Amino acid sequence: MSLPLHCEFDGIAALRRALAERRVSAVELAQSALAAIDARRDLNAFLHVDPELTLAQARAADAALAAGRAGALAGVPIAHKDVFVTRGWRTTAASRMLEGYVSPFDATVVERLAAAGAVSLGKLNCDEFAMGSSNENSAYGPVRNPWDPAAVPGGSSGGSAAAVAAGLVAGATATDTGGSIRQPAALCGVSGIKPTYGTVSRYGMIAYGSSLDQAGPIARSAQDLVELLDPIAGFDERDATSLERCGGRPNAAGRVRAEFDAFRAAAGADRPLQGLRIGVPREFFGPGLATDVAHAIDAALAKLEELGAVRVDVSLPRTELSIPAYYVIAPAEASSNLSRYDGVRYGHRAPEYRDLADMMARSRAEGFGPEVQRRILVGTYVLSHGYYDAYYLQAQKLRRLIAEDFQKALRGQCDVIVGPVSPTVAWNLGEKADDPVSMYLADIYTLSLNLAGLPGVSIPCGFGAGEVNGRRPVGLQIIGDYFDEGRLLGIADIFQQATDWNRRSPPTR
Repeated sequence: MSLPLHCEFDGIAALRRALAERRVSAVELAQSALAAIDARRDLNAFLHVDPELTLAQARAADAALAAGRAGALAGVPIAHKDVFVTRGWRTTAASRMLEGYVSPFDATVVERLAAAGAVSLGKLNCDEFAMGSSNENSAYGPVRNPWDPAAVPGGSSGGSAAAVAAGLVAGATATDTGGSIRQPAALCGVSGIKPTYGTVSRYGMIAYGSSLDQAGPIARSAQDLVELLDPIAGFDERDATSLERCGGRPNAAGRVRAEFDAFRAAAGADRPLQGLRIGVPREFFGPGLATDVAHAIDAALAKLEELGAVRVDVSLPRTELSIPAYYVIAPAEASSNLSRYDGVRYGHRAPEYRDLADMMARSRAEGFGPEVQRRILVGTYVLSHGYYDAYYLQAQKLRRLIAEDFQKALRGQCDVIVGPVSPTVAWNLGEKADDPVSMYLADIYTLSLNLAGLPGVSIPCGFGAGEVNGRRPVGLQIIGDYFDEGRLLGIADIFQQATDWNRRSPPTR
């Protein structure tokens, strides 16, 4: 199978120039991508494609380009994770509960990318209501990893990562509640960023854990992430958790790009990371880290040192406690957020029931999958009378201590923190399906950032070892202080200019 037309250009910036110079049209790009999506249905990355809607957007982008009033992303083909509500396309959160639902409005992230001229190719598969680490919890079947169809793509944004890795889109939207941008990006060999909590609007994003959820992009490179993150970041008065200012600067489009450009401009030619202190947490390199992943991360750290960075040993002593804290707080918030799906106003309603209470119970039992039900039950339990203080309140106290660990390291010992994204490469489909605790442990290195609200970038840095794992990617995580997205992406870009991991593509069929 030949790759879509947009893959012939070296990133979104090059694609934008080609469109502006009329060397290619938005309609041509869209038609080529739609054909590729149809040819790769085996990946199950897309849940809803509507060529008529896509081509209408492409024609509008071409008209804007011809008139000289095009937005920054005019004609660039993207797709949206199925937790962002969209007019025209179905929004199901990969759940039977919302099967067939079409929103009357767009999420802010969707709205801002559309205003920039991006062309949507459809809605991407994910774990149901963004609950999962493997994309096996989707009511519409699992997504397959383009590098190895026997492997999971990671989750919950597995469809976004797989679509980018397979070259079906130039970039995709995603969400990160406990690692759901960074982990699938790592397992699929692409790049992804979880911004600081509150810098990107959550309006129109179907909620899982409201104090943890944050939207961000997945793309092939750090430069592409800048192109996508910059226009969606900014204050939104419709979102109560949206920030007006980022460390004294207005939270607005242009902030991330300006910081990225400033960091890259200040970098020297020979040793561009000269003097950068990279903190390496000893807790990230314990017995749970697979040997092949550790070797790839060590090689990446050596490359950063070669580029001028200084390695500093740091400690994040409460890393292991992020799992119990997260799996109290996130289910508690999910229990509250998902209570609205009762079969009364919208969503699935059981065809047969005795009374109102039975209708609600049957509708929820039929509409929600096993993992969602498990988390609702856990969340309801920890919020119940007699257990709130013992579980939920203690988890929130622990959350504060985890955030303080990061602040101690980032504001006293190092400039950024670097380590693995996942303790292993992608595992086989079905391998952990009957062991939810093992699945939860796969997020050991990512959960703490969401609890602290910090930004983090995942970039490819190698592959596992052996006949099977040797074709499964490894991701490097770079963690910064609040509102540090531009610098994180600048560091990632310098690494990517010195290596070729992000330019490697999975084999085509």
